Amino acid sequence: MLRQMARSGTPLTIGEAAQALGVSADTLRRWDRDGRLRTVRDARNHRLVPRAEVERLSARPRRHRTGTPLSARNRFPGVIRSVEVDGVMALVEIEAGPFLVTAAVTRDSVEEMGLAPGMHATARVKATSVMIEDGGGR
Repeated sequence: MLRQMARSGTPLTIGEAAQALGVSADTLRRWDRDGRLRTVRDARNHRLVPRAEVERLSARPRRHRTGTPLSARNRFPGVIRSVEVDGVMALVEIEAGPFLVTAAVTRDSVEEMGLAPGMHATARVKATSVMIEDGGGR
């Protein structure tokens, strides 16, 4: 994708840039609002991402590619309620239906994914051991 883009020299749409970078279009819009991404506007006032910006961002590690196959079976879609960053780690709380899932992740992950309260996200859980007790607490 980047080679095709380099040949054309024209800016990419938000969707094209998101696909090339392996992030969501919402993440790119948020980065634009936060000043982490420079965009230009077309005649219809749609955001376009200059080739140089995509190249700059593609030089960063791509840990969060969309469409990467995962073996986790337990998925809990929800809304991020809080993000608490402390040093190199962060706690992200996702309200998934009646449940509140808290994930300890790296600060880099929070920044690269643009995680913020109010965003839709999915907690994917994979455990090597799960204990279940009956309703009587035994």
